[in-house]
Amino acid sequence: MAGVNKVILLGNLGKDPEVRAIDNGRKVARFTLATTESYRNQQGERVDQTEWHNVVFWGPVTEVIEKYLKKGNQVYIEGKISNRSYDDKDGVKKYITEIVGQNLTLVGGKPSGESGSNGNSGSSNSSYASAPASSGSSAMEADASDDLPF
Repeated sequence: MAGVNKVILLGNLGKDPEVRAIDNGRKVARFTLATTESYRNQQGERVDQTEWHNVVFWGPVTEVIEKYLKKGNQVYIEGKISNRSYDDKDGVKKYITEIVGQNLTLVGGKPSGESGSNGNSGSSNSSYASAPASSGSSAMEADASDDLPF
């Protein structure tokens, strides 16, 4: 039986994304995302608990991230958990857990500095995918029903 590695997050950027080019001109975008849950403690007081997630996106979606995402923006992300290790500058092995983003939706108002044709800033939801979905069926298979006579 195949496993499932799926993460869905809705949160706010902790700082501006870092976008850089690597070999072959590929781009990678990295940022931290805060998700906050609230609960009431035994005294009935509301307590907010924030988790910080390291998020990485590859490919064309990095252009959108670089242009539109800023600290504080709310985003909806779908991706998968990835664990990796690397040696730091002192040769010490470091371990990191990241969310490798596959889909990104900008949530809430338009990014600052952008306005609609009427000059008002409205709410916008824009979705971007960093890689084609790999559900096992192609777009051709999805359109096969168009050939049916009924």
